Amino acid sequence: MESYDYLVGKELLGGVMTVEAILSLFTQGLLTILYVVGPPLGAAMAVGLFVAVMQAATQIQEASLTFVPKMAAIGLTLLFTGRWSIGHLSEFVRTVMEKIQTVGQ
Repeated sequence: MESYDYLVGKELLGGVMTVEAILSLFTQGLLTILYVVGPPLGAAMAVGLFVAVMQAATQIQEASLTFVPKMAAIGLTLLFTGRWSIGHLSEFVRTVMEKIQTVGQ
C-alpha cells in the first residue's frame, strides 16, 4: 500500500488549501450525511425489524405490511427532525461556499 505522507502539510490550489483542510472538509461532509440520513434510516430499520418479528410470530407473510409502517415512520421522523437536518445541511453548504470563495480569490 502506498503511503501519502508526502502530502501532509503540502499546499494545494495555489497555496490556499492544505491537504488537512481538504480532509477536514471531507470528514465534515461525511458527518453531515450521517446527521441528515441517520434518523430516518434508523427509524425505518427499527420499524422494519419490529414488523419482521411480528410477521414471524404471527406467520403472516405479506410484503405490503412492511411498506406502510416504514413510510409512516420515515415521514414522522422527517417531520420531527427535518428542521434540525436542514440546519446541519445548510451549515455545511455555507462552509463549502465560503471555502470556494476563498479559493477563487
